Amino acid sequence: MHPDIIAYNEAQLPEDQPICQLLAEQIDLHLSGAESKVWHAHPVWFLEGNPIVGYSRRKSGMNLMFWSGQSFDEPILQPEGKFKAAEIRYGSVEEINSGDLQRWLRKGREIQWDYKNIVKRKGVLERII
Repeated sequence: MHPDIIAYNEAQLPEDQPICQLLAEQIDLHLSGAESKVWHAHPVWFLEGNPIVGYSRRKSGMNLMFWSGQSFDEPILQPEGKFKAAEIRYGSVEEINSGDLQRWLRKGREIQWDYKNIVKRKGVLERII
């Protein structure tokens, strides 16, 4: 696990630390080959420079976001923002369904919109996988 992600997790509220730890471990395990780092102050995993998944603290819980998640056809994931991102929020580690998480991570690898070139394309997203 990237040292900056470990530091991020350890800096969270005691009740959020187990959520962060489990998410980071599962993402590292099931998104092998991904680059991970703290990006815009939150842990994010990238494939070939394209953001795939990340998490952050929100008022209503820990937020797990998939940049291309609206294309996953997963009703549990809620649309986020004006592009293709989708999210789920967790209030406790017991709420995390490992089967769902593994499936979403697989889809994150298989279904990607090109966020790394969004500025170059002036806000236009193109599907790359």
